[in-house]
Amino acid sequence: MLDKLTAVEQRYDELVNLLGTAQVQSDSSEFRKHAKAASEIEVLVERFREYKTVVRDLTQAEELAASGDTDMRELAAEEVKSLAARRDALLADLKILLIPKDPNDERNIVLEIRAGTGGDEAANFAADLFRMYSRYAERHGWRLEVMSSSETGVGVKLAASATSSAACWRASDRASQHRIVIAAMANVARAARQPSGILR
Repeated sequence: MLDKLTAVEQRYDELVNLLGTAQVQSDSSEFRKHAKAASEIEVLVERFREYKTVVRDLTQAEELAASGDTDMRELAAEEVKSLAARRDALLADLKILLIPKDPNDERNIVLEIRAGTGGDEAANFAADLFRMYSRYAERHGWRLEVMSSSETGVGVKLAASATSSAACWRASDRASQHRIVIAAMANVARAARQPSGILR
């Protein structure tokens, strides 16, 4: 895995260098292509670099914990514990980031949330859920358009929105009484006929 991460890091550096050349900067299509490729692996490279820094610091802390006076060893032991936890967390992140992208990630979607049985409490939960998805989309710079909504005094019974990326809408709770529909834009009509699940 580390060899693959190293190769990705080298590719990222190559892309960054290419983006700085006059030849690429003078060709808008080439510039967009390389910029997109770099942005797709940027987070992975940042995590990998942080991982390498943590591993280096952990090695130094372990060496310090094995030498020096008692007080220094105790401090180093605490540092080792903290760094080891951070290393493991970063390693878990890297494994996830290495998973191949879903080809549907770049497709537009329609998200529909319906309150289930439960009256005002269900409507309030549906409203909170819709706000959560909306804010998540906004933080990622995705365009979101509310297509229809049916509000009550305390919440929402039905909310449907379109967003320009499907990257985050990969799961729905099929067991929940609150119906969530996630559909590709091309399948909006089909989504209306099937009010639960993920449609592609």
